[in-house]
Amino acid sequence: MATVSAAPAENKNLVYRDYLIPFILVTSLFFLWGFAHGCLDVLNKHFQELLNMSKAKSAFVQFVFYGGYFLMALPAGFLMQKFGYKRGILFGLLLFAVGAFLMLPATITQTFGSFLFCLFVIACGLTCLETAANPYTTVLGPPEFGERRINFSQSFNGLGWIAGPLVGGMLIFSGNGDTNKFASIALPYMLIGALVLIVAFFIWRVKLPEIKEDANSSHSEADVAESKLKDLLKHPHFVFAVIAQFLYVAAQTGVNSFFINYVTEELPSLTNAQAAQILGFGGMGLFWLGRFTGSTIFMRIMRPNRLLALYAFMNVLMMGLVVAGLGWISVVALFSTYFFMSLMFPTIFALGIKGMGPLTKKASSFLVMSIVGGAILPMFMGWIADNSSMAIGFLMPLACFVYIVFFGIKGYKVKKAA
Repeated sequence: MATVSAAPAENKNLVYRDYLIPFILVTSLFFLWGFAHGCLDVLNKHFQELLNMSKAKSAFVQFVFYGGYFLMALPAGFLMQKFGYKRGILFGLLLFAVGAFLMLPATITQTFGSFLFCLFVIACGLTCLETAANPYTTVLGPPEFGERRINFSQSFNGLGWIAGPLVGGMLIFSGNGDTNKFASIALPYMLIGALVLIVAFFIWRVKLPEIKEDANSSHSEADVAESKLKDLLKHPHFVFAVIAQFLYVAAQTGVNSFFINYVTEELPSLTNAQAAQILGFGGMGLFWLGRFTGSTIFMRIMRPNRLLALYAFMNVLMMGLVVAGLGWISVVALFSTYFFMSLMFPTIFALGIKGMGPLTKKASSFLVMSIVGGAILPMFMGWIADNSSMAIGFLMPLACFVYIVFFGIKGYKVKKAA
C-alpha cells in the first residue's frame, strides 16, 4: 500500500498527528460528493413525473453520471500522477462547482439533455476527488488502520447521502406549478456549489502532504512509468475487487434510484416527499450509522473482509424480502440494506489496493472507473420493472451482493504477482 513520504514516527493513533488538518479537509470531500449522489435519487423520480418518462429512461440520470466516472477515471489518475493529489483535488472541486452552477441555465433551457450535461460535468469533478481522496485516507496514519480510516472518512459521505435526499427532496419537490416547473432543481445545486468553492479555498491555502508510493514492492519506478494493464492483472485480488466494486455500485445505485418508486408502489398512501424523507432519515441514516460503527467499533473486533462478507450476506436476505413484496416489512428491509451497504465501497477499495505498491494510483483509477456499474445495470433494473414489477427488479442487486459475499470470503486475498 502507498505511504506518505517522510511519515511521522510510528504510533497507534488512527491518524498521524501532523496530518490531522489534511485528513479533516480530505474527509470533507466525502460529504460533498455524498450530497451530490443523494440528490440524484430525487432527480430520478422528479424527471419521471415532469417528463412522463419510463423508469428505464429516467435511469439515464445514473447512466450519464456514472458514465462520467468511467470516462474520467484514467485521466484523473494521470492527473494525480503528473501534478500530485492537491492540484488534482482542486481541479475536481472546480469542475464540481462549474457543473453545479450550470444547473441554473439548465432550468432555463428546460431540456433533459441540458441537465444530463450538468450531471456529467459534476461526475467528472467527483471522479478526480474520489481518485485522490480514497487512497489518500488510507495512508495518513498507521498502515494497519487503513481500512478503518477510509471507513471513518466515508461515514461523512454517509452524512452527505442523508442531506442530499432531505434537502434535495424538500427543495426539488417544492415546485409550485409556475411556468418554469424545472426551477426548483437549481436550488440545492447552488447551495452545494457555493460550499464546494469554500472547501476549495481552504485546500488551496493548506499544505497537503504528497503521497509517495512504497518502494517495498516487486515493481521498480521504471516499471511504473511503463506499466500496462497486464501489470495490474497479475494481482488477482485487485481484479476481483474491480468486479466487486462494479457490482456493488450497480446494486447501490439500483436501490437508490428506485427506492422512492418502490416505497410509493408498495405503500400507495405515501407521497414522493414522504418517501424521500424515509430515504434520508431511514435509509441514509442507517448508511451513515453503518459506516461510523464499522470504522470505530466493528472493525476493531472483526477483520474487514469478514465484516464485508457478513454484511453482503445480510443484504442477500434483505433483498429477498424486498422481492417478496410484503408491504411495510419489505420497505423496512429495503432501507435496512443501507446499513449493510455502508462499508462496502471503502472496504472493497482498501482491500483492492492493498499490496499494490507503485501501482496504487493506477489501481485506484480502475477502482473508481468500476463505478460505471452504476450506469449500466440500473437501466436493466428499470427495464425489468417496466416489464414486470418494481419488486422483481430488485433481483439485480440481490445477485450483486452474492458476488460480494465471495469477495469478502476468498477474493480479497493478496497473492504475489507472477
